[in-house]
Amino acid sequence: MARILLVEDDPSLARGLAGSLKAVGHTVDVAEDGETALLAALDEPFGLITLDLGLPDISGLEVLRTLRSRGVKTPILILTARDALEDRVEGLDLGADDYLLKPFEPSELEARIRALLRRSQGEASSVIAVGKLVVDQAHATAAVDGRMLDLRRREWALLDRLLARVGKVVSKDRLASEIFGFDEPVGPNAVEVYVARLRRKLGDDGPEIRTIRGLGYMLVGD
Repeated sequence: MARILLVEDDPSLARGLAGSLKAVGHTVDVAEDGETALLAALDEPFGLITLDLGLPDISGLEVLRTLRSRGVKTPILILTARDALEDRVEGLDLGADDYLLKPFEPSELEARIRALLRRSQGEASSVIAVGKLVVDQAHATAAVDGRMLDLRRREWALLDRLLARVGKVVSKDRLASEIFGFDEPVGPNAVEVYVARLRRKLGDDGPEIRTIRGLGYMLVGD
């Protein structure tokens, strides 16, 4: 799962898409115009950006051009009602990773996002194993030694961020920024609360989430 920036100027569509993406475990921030999208994407760590081309201020193509020129390598999926070939070609030439024509089914959007996230993380398969923990990101399932885990959305987001950096320290601030949206209140001990919950669910037979005092947390395999 990932933190996604959803750039969409239609409030109703944005709410629907955000709801469907949150339901499968993603953290979603919404930007309704190009300027807001640029400020967010240049300042916050997102795993993926979905970008509408028909924005009310700055065009989606200009947003894309600016992000790539500023060195932002985040995967970008264009969502557009424009079916003109030249628009799609220009978007891909400017650095978009994929495009999806409106209207589309939420399941297709979710599949495209899963594929882009796997590609960006260098994974050919959606299944990741760490010790006795086996996570299938495509089907949003996790099991420890065959025991299925019932994970809530933010627990999924936390596990996903730690899985992406197995054996490496992930700072508390980085985890907070990736599992909470910028419009969600975050208490001083919020990350600790979710780490404790995830540890309980992994149990003694699951991989260890090690606290590195003063630095952050690390998922440790066998």
